Amino acid sequence: MIIKLASGVGQYLYLLKRVFRWPDRWRMFMRQFIAELDKQALQSLPIVFIISIFIGAIITIQGKTNTENPLLPAYTTGLLTRETLLLEFSSTILCLILAGKVGSNIASEIGTMRITEQIDAMEIMGVNSANYLILPKILALVLMMPFIVIISDAIGLLGGYGVAVLTDIITKEDYLYGIQYAFNPYYVTFGIVKSVVFAFIITSMSSFYGYHVRGGALEVGKASTTAVVNSSVTILLFDLILTKILL
Repeated sequence: MIIKLASGVGQYLYLLKRVFRWPDRWRMFMRQFIAELDKQALQSLPIVFIISIFIGAIITIQGKTNTENPLLPAYTTGLLTRETLLLEFSSTILCLILAGKVGSNIASEIGTMRITEQIDAMEIMGVNSANYLILPKILALVLMMPFIVIISDAIGLLGGYGVAVLTDIITKEDYLYGIQYAFNPYYVTFGIVKSVVFAFIITSMSSFYGYHVRGGALEVGKASTTAVVNSSVTILLFDLILTKILL
């Protein structure tokens, strides 16, 4: 078990060494990079929007239900919604969801190229396949993740505001005051830093499992599942580490 783990870590680090090389052809790299920006980031925005607005509304409803106490001020619900979104949901939980969407897509795409010998053909032609295929994916999601997190924060708060507008659970005034009360800008930075690390984990680990697929279509499916599971576990581990370090 330990030997297998050490071997896997060594292969992963060696792959990263090949990935982070100066691109041979910048025109090809930029073409791939722009395509990955659309595929990994822009196409993820609809699911980010839907999940964030519903989570913001749910946190507001549950927060109000669980803070019905005369000793607590009315704005506590808005404060709770803001802190939950900034500190945990829009960075960690959202990245776990994207690990399923983006990670499985990356692993299956690269894995399919491996079993159809497209990667082998690149290597024969002298192309650094790891750099050509993986680096644009990593950079695209890492660079776009801060914007995705900020959008998620805003949409989540908007979802909570919708609860205040459409229901009598909480007043608009109390909610708006709560999301502004004692605001700490560092929490936004904290969430962005975590999300950038998680974006790197998602793309690099998913690429690793796809790149080392051997066999047929069944193995590609297994590699995709393994990539999602291991990426999610690693994200949770680094969430604990980063929270301890940064907070």
